[in-house]
Amino acid sequence: MESGYLQVYTGNGKGKTTAAIGLCVRALGAGLDVYIGQFIKGMRYSEIAALEALSSALGPGRLVVEQYGRGCFIFRDPERADIDAAREGLSRARSALESGGFGLVILDELNVAVKVGVVAEADALALVAARRPGTELVVTGRYASDAMLAAADLVTEMREVKHYYREGVQARDGIER
Repeated sequence: MESGYLQVYTGNGKGKTTAAIGLCVRALGAGLDVYIGQFIKGMRYSEIAALEALSSALGPGRLVVEQYGRGCFIFRDPERADIDAAREGLSRARSALESGGFGLVILDELNVAVKVGVVAEADALALVAARRPGTELVVTGRYASDAMLAAADLVTEMREVKHYYREGVQARDGIER
């Protein structure tokens, strides 16, 4: 691609990662190589299995997915190991962005990693600035900082209007995970 843009998907509504995965499918279909780095997440999600199967059908080496977490720590404070995993993620994501080998890079939950303190905002912004000119970058997660929003070329805010979680529905395989 001639120009790569920074897209930020944020807000308190469902669908930020799902939107990024949709863009990944489109990019793979167009023959772009895709790198997905998931901050905080450490468990296998259904969409990753589907993407890997799709990528295998299209050809080897077209999709790289890495997780930089030990599982979500929504109900606990991050530990040193969580911070170390995020630092490793920053390094690996920087390598992907600087390599020029990927047409699309998705940094899933980077905004949340900043909010909870496992990634410094300055480090996240430096990472965004490190991308090669032709690399499209998507950053997802609630709580996008004002500086991340200012750096973005496109911002989509997912807003919760109504959600069945409020009625006690837990995450379901194939729908939320």
